[in-house]
Amino acid sequence: MIPILRVVWHWIKRIFIFLFILHLVFLIWCKWFFPPITFTQLGSLFSGHGLKRDYVCMDEINPQARLAVIASEDQLFADHNGFDWKSIEKAQKYNERHKGRRVKGASTISQQTAKNVFLFPARSWIRKGFEVYFTFLIEVCWSKHRIMEMYLNVIETGNGIYGVEAAAQEYFHKPAKKLSNREAALIAAVLPNPLKWSPAKPTSFILQKQAWILNSMSAVEADDFNK
Repeated sequence: MIPILRVVWHWIKRIFIFLFILHLVFLIWCKWFFPPITFTQLGSLFSGHGLKRDYVCMDEINPQARLAVIASEDQLFADHNGFDWKSIEKAQKYNERHKGRRVKGASTISQQTAKNVFLFPARSWIRKGFEVYFTFLIEVCWSKHRIMEMYLNVIETGNGIYGVEAAAQEYFHKPAKKLSNREAALIAAVLPNPLKWSPAKPTSFILQKQAWILNSMSAVEADDFNK
């Protein structure tokens, strides 16, 4: 190998090893602490939308909010290992039938947490691959309780608004601990596209979805993943 290429390859390997160790340290650190900022939050700041967030622990959030996002986003959250394979298969078949005209997702709460904490929001197969990787790691290293706690704090809930606490303050002028089940369901209803929909001005579609979530909340099994 040409000497200069050997030097370049040597430094590439060292950088790769450094980044590999760094991301593992950060992932373990996030088992107990919230991230100072995420790439999605940085995007909000740079685009001029600002950043409204208030990290809180799980006992400062009404359990109805947890039930609402489980009912809306991932009813098998307490049971799967990070991936809902049946929903993924259904989504693939749906997207094949509609050939890109409509796109149906099947991301679990674990996948959404991994994406929001560690990755850029851009859509690509490379990012999706990293999402699978980080989802596997947090399922191994974190508890279900911690994954849910992180999700409820970093999920985008509006333009420049992140987390259920910030959403509760912005839309209902109260802390997340005092959210009603209807308010929690309304926040959950807009999560698929919080930049398009708002709990402050719910459309008829969002109100229908809120009703569906409320009905599903009563049917969701209250699995204990608080340990």
